Amino acid sequence: MTPPPATAPALRDPTLFANRELGQLDFNFRVLAQAQDPAVPLLERLRYLCISCTNLDEFFEIRGGSVRHAIDFGLPAAADGLAPSVLLGRIHDRAAELVDAQYRCFYDEIRPALWDQGIRLLQREQWTPDQVAWLRAHFRDEIMPVLSPLALDPAHPFPKILNKSLNVVVLLEGRDAFGREGHMAIVRAPRSLPRIIRLPDADGDGDACHDFVFLSSVLSAFVDELFPGMKVKGAHQFRVTRNSELIVDEDDVDNLALALRDELLGRGYLRAVRLEIDERCPPDVVRMLLDNFELPQNAVYKINGPVNLNRVVQVYDMVHRPDLKFRPFQPRMSRDLEGMFDAIRQGDVLLHHPYDAFAPVLELIRQAAEDPNVLAIKQTLYRTGKDSPIVEHLIQAARNGKDVTVVVELRARFDEEANLGLADRLQDAGVQVVYGVVGYKTHAKMLLVVRREGRQLRRYVHLGTGNYHSGTARAYTDFSLMTADPDIGHDVHLIFQQLSGLAAPLQLKHLLQSPFTLHTGVLARIAREAEHARAGRPARIVAKMNALNEPQVIEALYAASQAGVEIDLVVRGACTLRPGLPGVSDNIRVRSIVGRFLEHHRIWWFANDDTPDLFCSSADWLERNLLRRVETAFPILDAAAAERVYREGLANYLADNQNAWDLQADGHYLRRQPGKGEAPFSAQLALLDDLYA
Repeated sequence: MTPPPATAPALRDPTLFANRELGQLDFNFRVLAQAQDPAVPLLERLRYLCISCTNLDEFFEIRGGSVRHAIDFGLPAAADGLAPSVLLGRIHDRAAELVDAQYRCFYDEIRPALWDQGIRLLQREQWTPDQVAWLRAHFRDEIMPVLSPLALDPAHPFPKILNKSLNVVVLLEGRDAFGREGHMAIVRAPRSLPRIIRLPDADGDGDACHDFVFLSSVLSAFVDELFPGMKVKGAHQFRVTRNSELIVDEDDVDNLALALRDELLGRGYLRAVRLEIDERCPPDVVRMLLDNFELPQNAVYKINGPVNLNRVVQVYDMVHRPDLKFRPFQPRMSRDLEGMFDAIRQGDVLLHHPYDAFAPVLELIRQAAEDPNVLAIKQTLYRTGKDSPIVEHLIQAARNGKDVTVVVELRARFDEEANLGLADRLQDAGVQVVYGVVGYKTHAKMLLVVRREGRQLRRYVHLGTGNYHSGTARAYTDFSLMTADPDIGHDVHLIFQQLSGLAAPLQLKHLLQSPFTLHTGVLARIAREAEHARAGRPARIVAKMNALNEPQVIEALYAASQAGVEIDLVVRGACTLRPGLPGVSDNIRVRSIVGRFLEHHRIWWFANDDTPDLFCSSADWLERNLLRRVETAFPILDAAAAERVYREGLANYLADNQNAWDLQADGHYLRRQPGKGEAPFSAQLALLDDLYA
């Protein structure tokens, strides 16, 4: 395929690009909208609220930290032209709006609605005398013994504050037993303490009671017991969010695993990026905290309520009210689980998670581990979850004498420690563990099984858009392909050879691979659609992904739109392309779907003059995925499977008028509503229809 022509300079104008960070923040408003929607079951609304809070934490830990890094090192602006210093200010302004909306949603909507259902999140002034007595005893017996209050004086300087830990700054008056004047102390809540406390009912049966309080409220209420003989003038909770992006100079270390272990030790104390604090805290104390954390004034978020609101998600699991949760469903289960190799040999097996069970993938690995005819297993692992059965199967395979090679990505964000541990376990069992390629995260989802069948060796392959993680397979939408196609098997074999050894760029028959052919392959296919449009042939692009920001891809899409290509993009999160710009992106439409499941699959469909090209991929159209990671995109060659992917993964979402948000040219999103005479339609609910228990 010929490379695309050079893009016109006009399409590189910064005004044609939105900002990724602000786009990511806006995604959390769409998540919050689920919490604000009365049509969503009440406890699910609570969960969505907490997801939006947790997402904001992670945003500051990663994206906020990256912007601070860009400021410190004088890095250039992204394609949108927004200087990092200006961007950080806009981030704080927009995040403040989000935080305000989150707490209004909690206090004005969700908390009262829960109260009406007998689920009470009590504030201090609502505690009964009996509850006060019980909580005081609970504080003395269960909480106070693990607290270590720290007075602030010359002998006790301001302590290190762990990332996202709950703390109380206590203002004191009087002298202690040593005659020392007391002014201020810090009380840190150990992570071993539950953040939500269930109160007992009148009969002492805690499990039946649906009255809850925040640990932060209990600490503030009884903190005086930690300072006998002194007067507590005020107690104000606070929480600091720190940069959590680990930076390891991979070119300058002899052992990546050891270097990463060293970096993990200090992750909780990296540079601060945000301070949340009780809104009643005196200004001089706020100033002291900001100075200590080296934060500007706009980085403080004054909170009317608990600073760790996301912890209220614990109530979701503590309350058994199925009527207030999503209706349960049973994923489709394959009938061919007992003979996975026979089933795959007869034809490609396509799974659409979570509607299709993840069990066939687990079963393929299990059978490969036990089958005496299997000689080798090769697999990539990015995130696996705790106590992963996949890891157990791979260990068993090695013990059974198989040649097992696993590419473990140690730098999977927030899973670094877990992956170091599983790498150790695998190596102890005799598995050959590879840490990927220096400078490039291995994000591809690949499994290769080599099996002897008569006089030949046959390769069985699994490729997916999501991780080998049983938990996320029940909550994320992803496609899985299992195939015995010899060419695809050969491609995957070559990629594993490249990852475990040293090899020149590969000549693959079907797969696209970053950082080599995936980016150019996408650009070439977009350019091909533009050529078809200019020639008057059918030309259309439909693509689904989690995020889009790669400038060359956006420029190519703009050029294709100008050529007359109809383009529909389903982008869950940040999208820096601006649709509907006159003369530039008139033919481009962008929507985001936010529903019960996290939209996670990446699907790219190119009309190609009525001979469509359809790929599923582990990669988003982001700079990092296309240029700085090891990713794969794999074609769906079976016609029936390709038709299913298009129908369920693309057309289905373009018809959604319940959970769809349309991106406007100015960067705002509008929630789509059914048109006049149009029936309501939810893409996810349509796929769930025949699965409900």
